[in-house]
Amino acid sequence: MAARTQFYLNKQDAKYKGVCAGIADYTGIEVLWVRVALILLTFAGGFPWTLIAYGLIAWMAQTKPIGLYQDAQDQKFWQGVRANPTRSTAEVRSKLRDIDRRLADMETHFTSRNSALAKEIDSLR
Repeated sequence: MAARTQFYLNKQDAKYKGVCAGIADYTGIEVLWVRVALILLTFAGGFPWTLIAYGLIAWMAQTKPIGLYQDAQDQKFWQGVRANPTRSTAEVRSKLRDIDRRLADMETHFTSRNSALAKEIDSLR
């Protein structure tokens, strides 16, 4: 199983090697802006280093598996996890606390001394 939080080259949206498209997939930024930023960074004084970094990433990174995400919503979720994992875990904890609270409310309702509820349950047996 491929890790959904790992960086991959995106060959489907690639212009050259898929590095900029991979960065766009990983961060959730539009691929056009990633390409513009790379060109501006190269011309703004990072000439040999941006090309060296681009080549190293293209050489070292794996190609994104086909069907890694089921849909766009799944992809957006995993981009959010990569962007802020603490927020993602806090959201999961919050949902689990809500489920636990609702379950405790149901348990209290069913175990209380509610004679009308007891009669209904006995009539169903």
